[in-house]
Amino acid sequence: MAKRVLVVDDEMDVRTFITTLLDSNGYKAVVAENGEQGWQKFQEKKPDLVTLDVMMPKESGIKMYRNIKTDPNFASVPVLIISGLARKTFLHSQKVLDQFKNQSVPEPEGYIEKPPEPEELLGEIKRIIG
Repeated sequence: MAKRVLVVDDEMDVRTFITTLLDSNGYKAVVAENGEQGWQKFQEKKPDLVTLDVMMPKESGIKMYRNIKTDPNFASVPVLIISGLARKTFLHSQKVLDQFKNQSVPEPEGYIEKPPEPEELLGEIKRIIG
């Protein structure tokens, strides 16, 4: 059975690119346009991996990431951040939130800055979930 990957990104071109890459390499893509929709589909579909944009309308990717990683039922699901936000900036914002909320959230399993190269993206997906 194909591994399920939840693709959460507000940019249609990015969603199309990632889902096409996934579908053509034997993965099953599930798509969401924002963090709110992504969280709903995450709970319904229980994906093997989430590719997640950080800056989106309705609910940010940072909030969705924290929801996943702080819920004991979901924390083991790997997350690959794909964002225009630099990795260093994302990790710094996580540390600030950790201090503010008195809880520690692990780093994502992978991080790619936009625009992703097909080989790099597929390589990270294979490294994370096979």
